[in-house]
Amino acid sequence: MAYQPQSQFPPDREVFTVSRLNREVRSLLELSLPLIWLEGELSNLARPGSGHLYFSLKDENAQVRCAMFRTRNMHLRFRPENGTHVLVRARVGLYEARGEYQLIIEHMEEAGDGALRRQFEALKARLAQEGLFDASAKRPLPDLPRQIGIVTSPTGAAVRDILTVLRRRFPAIPVIIYPVPVQGAGAGREIARMLARAGERNECDVLIVTRGGGSLEDLWAFNDEVLARAIRNSPIPVVSAVGHEIDFTIADFAADLRAPTPSAAAEVVSPDRIEWLERVSTRKVRLRRCMDSRLQQSGQRLHWLEKRLKHPGRRLMEIAQRLDETEQRMRRAQRGHLRHLAARLDQTRAHLARVAPVHRLQRLEAHRCELERRLHVATEHRRERAAQRLAAAARALNSVSPLSTLSRGYAIVSREDHTVVHRTTDVRTGDRIIARLHEGRLVCRVEETYDD
Repeated sequence: MAYQPQSQFPPDREVFTVSRLNREVRSLLELSLPLIWLEGELSNLARPGSGHLYFSLKDENAQVRCAMFRTRNMHLRFRPENGTHVLVRARVGLYEARGEYQLIIEHMEEAGDGALRRQFEALKARLAQEGLFDASAKRPLPDLPRQIGIVTSPTGAAVRDILTVLRRRFPAIPVIIYPVPVQGAGAGREIARMLARAGERNECDVLIVTRGGGSLEDLWAFNDEVLARAIRNSPIPVVSAVGHEIDFTIADFAADLRAPTPSAAAEVVSPDRIEWLERVSTRKVRLRRCMDSRLQQSGQRLHWLEKRLKHPGRRLMEIAQRLDETEQRMRRAQRGHLRHLAARLDQTRAHLARVAPVHRLQRLEAHRCELERRLHVATEHRRERAAQRLAAAARALNSVSPLSTLSRGYAIVSREDHTVVHRTTDVRTGDRIIARLHEGRLVCRVEETYDD
């Protein structure tokens, strides 16, 4: 018999291949860890012809391999280089071919702006949840403001742009400039205090909070929570015009209206002088036509009234004649009404005589006496029949009553358990029995039994 070598593994042991192990580990990593944010420095950056990016993300003590595919890195706003400090959003995976775990990068931004951006998004979400940005709280801007206020730096380019547009569109509207710093530490709170002061002075119908463009850090004063609440609490409608069209700040969301640029804010708050002059001219023509039409109608009505105008004496005679006619009609109506009431009174009296309660009471009394007599007769008849039935029932009951039998000297014998004794076999010698007589009972003991 040939020798068969035995397997070195027991038959019930599951054996993984390396590929399967890496695949299982990859599934565990991807399912266990959600998208995460990491901050670190780029190194070993490679850009192959495929358009993908491969690099390491490191800090002082460790590093991890990363891959960012072309469909993701084509949206980057900067060019990554070795040594760049970045903030990434990634998911954890495993490169099965080498068994190395790596990060698949979904989003990347420079770390400085990224921190500010996260702070901006967190504040924006919290204030939005409070309802600070609700559209229902936005106030409409005046069509023709009596005075416009500008809260900004008096030396910046933004105020010059706004004044240029206002002079071109409607130079008759006065402007007040509320000077504030628009950049640096504490600038947001200074702007908020100036907004509160402008509201207390109540000199303007609309306020423009503005500054020129810049980086996210330059515009950070307009992402202050205190400033956002001051804008919302201002008694005067506020227009926010901060930076360029692509720049958004918390002040933009809190304001009653967001303008993409300072010049656009000036366009929004000021009416167009030429358009208003055309409107005034059009309304002037319409007013003149309306006045001519009204004068013509009034003249025609006056002419018609003049024709209808009569001498007062003649008018008084006509009124006196109408008064006499009215008096005669009133008297005829009164006499007719009185005759009608008299006829109704006679009808009512005749009806009352017919339905007088005396006759009805007499008929009811006679009917009651008849019913009483009939009730008496029926009661007597019913009583006699009941007495006859009772006597017959008593006779029948007496004929079958056991008491009648007992009165002739018989007795009912029963045991102590009240079972009636019918024959001698129902008892034994020495048993106690009870004999019920016509009057009373006897308690006896069985001495002997006889079968007749």
